[in-house]
Amino acid sequence: MTDKRSNLITVGRITGVFGIKGWLKVKSFTSPESNILNYAPWWLKTRHGVKKIEIDSHSLRANGLVVHIKGVDDRDVAADYSATDIAIERDLLPDLDAGDFYWSQLIGLRVVSEYQGNVYDFGIVEQLLETGANDVLVIKADDQSIDQRERLVPYVLDTYVTSVNLDTGEIRVAWDPEF
Repeated sequence: MTDKRSNLITVGRITGVFGIKGWLKVKSFTSPESNILNYAPWWLKTRHGVKKIEIDSHSLRANGLVVHIKGVDDRDVAADYSATDIAIERDLLPDLDAGDFYWSQLIGLRVVSEYQGNVYDFGIVEQLLETGANDVLVIKADDQSIDQRERLVPYVLDTYVTSVNLDTGEIRVAWDPEF
């Protein structure tokens, strides 16, 4: 086991075993889901630290992605990897165009609303949701927030999200604090 926490980004999760020969079901957080296969090595975030693994085979099936870890040919051994996050080194991600962000860059940023001439601190981005129409910021209140409400703000640039500043750690939105 190697500790590589500082440079790792979670890109998926092993959700369970598939069959009897050590195959595992994977929930990919990449878009499209098969993009997770473009990254190697995978680092599994286990309760004992992180472990580097190599995928030697995969299959895209109607009900999702299944993979085989090199050297794991037994269902019981594979089961030990269930409910484990899959991470890659952040440097493997391609550069984005200006104004585009990975979800992982937005999580943890402070959200401030400028609405009808007033400024409101909503809290911190806890996660993002994919709704089909647009992504949604899930904002968790903290000690600096105007109240203790969780807020859902559509991530629609130039409509609700007016700016994202990674250097200051802040997202500016135009959102009614009563909503």
